[in-house]
Formats: sequence, C-alpha cells, structure tokens
Amino acid sequence: MGRSRKGRDISGWLVVDKPEGLTSTAVVNKVRWAFNAKKAGHAGTLDPAATGVLAVALGEATKTVPFVTDALKAYRFTMRFGAVTNTDDAEGEVIATSEKRPSDDEIHAALPAFIGDIEQVPPQFSAVKIDGERAYALARAGEEVEIAARPLYVESLEMVERPDADHAVLEMICGKGGYVRSIARDLGQALGCHGHVVSLRRVWAGPFEIEDGVTFDLR
Repeated sequence: MGRSRKGRDISGWLVVDKPEGLTSTAVVNKVRWAFNAKKAGHAGTLDPAATGVLAVALGEATKTVPFVTDALKAYRFTMRFGAVTNTDDAEGEVIATSEKRPSDDEIHAALPAFIGDIEQVPPQFSAVKIDGERAYALARAGEEVEIAARPLYVESLEMVERPDADHAVLEMICGKGGYVRSIARDLGQALGCHGHVVSLRRVWAGPFEIEDGVTFDLR
C-alpha cells in the first residue's frame, strides 16, 4: 500500500496578497503548512518581484483551479521608459537605452495595438519550456533562445497615471498566459524609447479581489 500524504482534509480557497520576493510556489507551501493541508495549489503564477492576488486552492478546491486560471485577471504596473533589460523588469541588466521619452498622446495612441487578440512573445526569463527546459534556466546559463509568439486576449490596457517623463502607470485586463513584462517591453519598442516593468501588482483574478487578500507575513 502507498503511503498516504500527511495533513488535514481541508478544502476551500484562500486569497493571498502575495508579498514581494517570494515565488508563487513558496507561498503555496507556506499556506499548506499553515493549514496543515494535504493538498494545495495556485491559480496563476506571479513573478517573485510581483505582488497582489494569488488565489490558493486547498483540498477539493484544487479541482476548480483551471476555471480561475482561465479567467480574466487585472494588473496595475509601472513601467520605466528609456531602458530595456534582459528580464524585461528592474531585476535584470540593462541591455539598451534611449534618450527619447514619449508624450502622453504618443502613449495613448500606441495602446490600441495591444488590445484584443494579440500575439505575444514571452520574456527570455520565463517559465516557458524550450525543448523540455525552462526558458529562465537557459537564460541564466547564458543561452539566448528563440521563443515563439503566443496568443493572448487583452480586454483593456490604459494609462492611469504619468508621475514623470520617465514613468507611466498602466492597468491591464487580460486572459490566461499574459506577461506584463512583455507588454512593457513591446510598448517601449513601439514608442521607440525602450521600456521595462519596475513594479507589478495583480488587483484581481476571476472572482478574487485584492481587498479580500490575506496580508500576513509569509516569510
């Protein structure tokens, strides 16, 4: 007979306001430990540097994870103009710069091209598999690989703040598999000035909202 997994038979969803610096898997493991649950999983990965809604399913609720994973999600992010990095966020190394800074009108004019059914190339540092290997593992090893574009549905993308010439705050609602870092990278390219994400927060995912998130320190 196989050994049964230790823990309680507890089922349900917990909305976590993920802190910066933890992987989504680490958060799930902490939640499983906190509830002494037999089984846990999450609906939609957040990068370690990102914060916000991470919906964690326990027990029987894990059977409904695909429904939340496939649901629309909303992100609020700040991008910096004038530089692109090898990770498409502030964690990476700057690989190109530009002195150009787009006007508000130029930004507004560029956004419609990123709305609707679009094709998006995931970042080099992502969990996409290339010949069985994670893209980020290959990137860390110094390999530059060609990642095929993937379809993405973007319901809306708008600029909500312009703190200064170097930064813009945007909000995006999109479907499964969206990379905000790729949006910032491609928007910067379209504007002819380069760009990358400096902060990212998921404000809701399907039926789960940030206001309902548990904010206890998981570290």
